[in-house]
Amino acid sequence: MIDFKGSQFERDIILWGVRWYVAYPISYRQLEEMMAERGVEVDHSSLNRWVLKYTPLLEMAFRQRKRLVGISWRLDETYISVKGEWKYLYRAVDKAGDTVDFLLTAKRDRRAASRFLRKSIEQCGTPAKITIDKSRANAAAIEDYNRDLNTSIELRQVKYLNNIVEQDHRAIKRLTRPMLGFKSFWSAAITLAGIEIMHMIRKGQLICQRTLTPAQQFYSLA
Repeated sequence: MIDFKGSQFERDIILWGVRWYVAYPISYRQLEEMMAERGVEVDHSSLNRWVLKYTPLLEMAFRQRKRLVGISWRLDETYISVKGEWKYLYRAVDKAGDTVDFLLTAKRDRRAASRFLRKSIEQCGTPAKITIDKSRANAAAIEDYNRDLNTSIELRQVKYLNNIVEQDHRAIKRLTRPMLGFKSFWSAAITLAGIEIMHMIRKGQLICQRTLTPAQQFYSLA
């Protein structure tokens, strides 16, 4: 259970605000107006603090109840604007389209690809095969992992097979566009985690009662 003690607002209102922000393409000022129309007077800066404070706790709860993913992965990265500079969101999905994992990095290179690969395997286990595009950095990271850990992950570099993860990026980018870029790397990483959580819930990746709506599933994390 997440501790909401000391907050000026009730638990349900906080979760309401956090979910709306990570679930829909809106800005904090737009969310402030929406909540005011529903009788909740809260400043956009407070909404920002809620997202940054509670999203890491919600992500932790989600990972404890995340469904297993398949052993055939598609790995790719996409651009995210932070303080006017491009950063890189590494993402992987399995062949059914379920999210394996994600990681925001400052650079797009062998080291960043290796960090993401090892994080994903730590969370989801070792895959049988990984499909990537023509990225040399991603290929090198997989080859390094096989050599260092004595594994035999099959590497495939077939662009059209990676369409599934490239299309999946769009659901994330659609939500970040109204945010007009992030002000810090830290806030970007946390907010993106919340967006990814809601995206995975919509894909049915949370272990829960099947009768619960996506919103109810999100609230159940708390």
